[in-house]
Amino acid sequence: MYTEKVLLHFQNPHNQGVIENADGVGQVGNPVCGDIMKIYLKLEDSDLPKEQRKIVDVKFETLGCGAAIASSSILTDIVKDKTVDEAGKITKQKVVDELGGLPHQKIHCSLLAVDALQKAISSIK
Repeated sequence: MYTEKVLLHFQNPHNQGVIENADGVGQVGNPVCGDIMKIYLKLEDSDLPKEQRKIVDVKFETLGCGAAIASSSILTDIVKDKTVDEAGKITKQKVVDELGGLPHQKIHCSLLAVDALQKAISSIK
Protein backbone atom coordinates (compact mmCIF):
# COMPACT_ATOMS: atom_id res chain seq x y z
CA MET A 1 0.00 0.00 0.00
CA TYR A 2 2.79 2.48 0.93
CA THR A 3 6.13 2.90 -0.81
CA GLU A 4 9.36 2.20 1.05
CA LYS A 5 10.08 5.94 1.12
CA VAL A 6 6.73 6.71 2.74
CA LEU A 7 7.40 4.09 5.41
CA LEU A 8 10.91 5.44 6.03
CA HIS A 9 9.63 9.01 6.52
CA PHE A 10 6.79 7.78 8.74
CA GLN A 11 9.04 5.62 10.93
CA ASN A 12 11.94 8.10 11.05
CA PRO A 13 10.54 11.56 10.27
CA HIS A 14 12.99 14.30 9.39
CA ASN A 15 12.86 17.77 10.96
CA GLN A 16 10.13 16.99 13.46
CA GLY A 17 9.75 19.55 16.23
CA VAL A 18 9.27 23.24 16.95
CA ILE A 19 11.31 26.32 16.05
CA GLU A 20 11.16 28.92 18.79
CA ASN A 21 10.88 32.45 17.36
CA ALA A 22 10.13 31.10 13.89
CA ASP A 23 9.86 33.63 11.07
CA GLY A 24 6.78 31.87 9.73
CA VAL A 25 4.26 29.40 11.15
CA GLY A 26 1.38 27.77 9.33
CA GLN A 27 -1.21 25.35 10.64
CA VAL A 28 -3.96 23.51 8.79
CA GLY A 29 -6.35 20.72 9.60
CA ASN A 30 -8.75 18.42 7.84
CA PRO A 31 -11.97 17.94 9.83
CA VAL A 32 -12.90 14.83 7.81
CA CYS A 33 -9.78 12.77 8.57
CA GLY A 34 -8.65 14.65 11.69
CA ASP A 35 -5.10 15.36 10.47
CA ILE A 36 -3.47 18.54 11.78
CA MET A 37 -0.15 19.92 10.47
CA LYS A 38 1.98 22.79 11.66
CA ILE A 39 5.06 24.02 9.75
CA TYR A 40 7.72 26.33 11.21
CA LEU A 41 10.15 28.31 9.03
CA LYS A 42 13.40 30.06 9.98
CA LEU A 43 14.91 32.35 7.34
CA GLU A 44 18.48 33.52 6.89
CA ASP A 45 19.31 36.87 8.45
CA SER A 46 19.42 39.21 5.48
CA ASP A 47 18.22 42.54 4.19
CA LEU A 48 16.89 40.83 1.07
CA PRO A 49 13.15 40.88 0.41
CA LYS A 50 11.44 37.91 2.07
CA GLU A 51 10.90 36.12 -1.27
CA GLN A 52 14.69 36.01 -1.87
CA ARG A 53 15.69 34.87 1.62
CA LYS A 54 16.67 31.23 2.14
CA ILE A 55 14.90 28.89 4.49
CA VAL A 56 17.70 27.79 6.82
CA ASP A 57 15.57 25.65 9.12
CA VAL A 58 12.16 24.05 8.89
CA LYS A 59 10.32 21.85 11.37
CA PHE A 60 6.90 20.28 11.59
CA GLU A 61 4.40 18.94 14.06
CA THR A 62 1.79 16.58 12.67
CA LEU A 63 -1.05 14.74 14.30
CA GLY A 64 -2.29 12.26 11.75
CA CYS A 65 -1.79 9.10 9.78
CA GLY A 66 1.46 7.71 8.39
CA ALA A 67 0.93 9.45 5.05
CA ALA A 68 0.43 12.81 6.80
CA ILE A 69 3.63 12.41 8.79
CA ALA A 70 5.58 11.23 5.73
CA SER A 71 4.24 14.15 3.64
CA SER A 72 5.27 16.65 6.30
CA SER A 73 8.70 15.07 6.66
CA ILE A 74 9.51 14.99 2.94
CA LEU A 75 8.19 18.54 2.52
CA THR A 76 10.68 19.81 5.11
CA ASP A 77 13.49 18.09 3.20
CA ILE A 78 12.34 19.67 -0.05
CA VAL A 79 12.11 23.27 1.23
CA LYS A 80 15.28 23.42 3.32
CA ASP A 81 17.84 25.78 1.72
CA LYS A 82 15.34 26.99 -0.89
CA THR A 83 14.33 30.62 -1.16
CA VAL A 84 10.87 31.55 0.06
CA ASP A 85 9.85 32.10 -3.57
CA GLU A 86 11.07 28.62 -4.58
CA ALA A 87 9.34 27.02 -1.59
CA GLY A 88 6.11 28.78 -2.47
CA LYS A 89 6.04 27.02 -5.84
CA ILE A 90 6.10 23.49 -4.40
CA THR A 91 3.01 21.53 -5.34
CA LYS A 92 1.22 18.59 -3.78
CA GLN A 93 2.27 16.55 -6.82
CA LYS A 94 5.93 17.29 -6.00
CA VAL A 95 5.37 15.90 -2.48
CA VAL A 96 3.62 12.80 -3.84
CA ASP A 97 6.34 12.25 -6.45
CA GLU A 98 9.15 12.63 -3.88
CA LEU A 99 7.46 9.95 -1.76
CA GLY A 100 7.20 7.62 -4.75
CA GLY A 101 3.42 7.90 -4.72
CA LEU A 102 0.58 7.71 -2.22
CA PRO A 103 -2.64 5.72 -2.28
CA HIS A 104 -5.43 7.75 -3.86
CA GLN A 105 -7.31 8.11 -0.57
CA LYS A 106 -4.18 9.59 1.06
CA ILE A 107 -3.34 12.24 -1.57
CA HIS A 108 -5.10 14.86 0.59
CA CYS A 109 -2.25 14.49 3.11
CA SER A 110 0.20 15.96 0.62
CA LEU A 111 -2.20 18.84 0.02
CA LEU A 112 -2.35 19.54 3.76
CA ALA A 113 1.43 19.69 3.96
CA VAL A 114 1.62 22.17 1.08
CA ASP A 115 -1.25 24.22 2.55
CA ALA A 116 0.58 24.44 5.90
CA LEU A 117 3.72 25.58 4.07
CA GLN A 118 1.74 28.25 2.19
CA LYS A 119 0.26 29.53 5.47
CA ALA A 120 3.73 29.63 7.03
CA ILE A 121 5.04 31.61 4.05
CA SER A 122 2.08 33.99 4.24
CA SER A 123 2.77 34.64 7.92
CA ILE A 124 6.36 35.84 7.32
CA LYS A 125 6.69 39.56 8.05
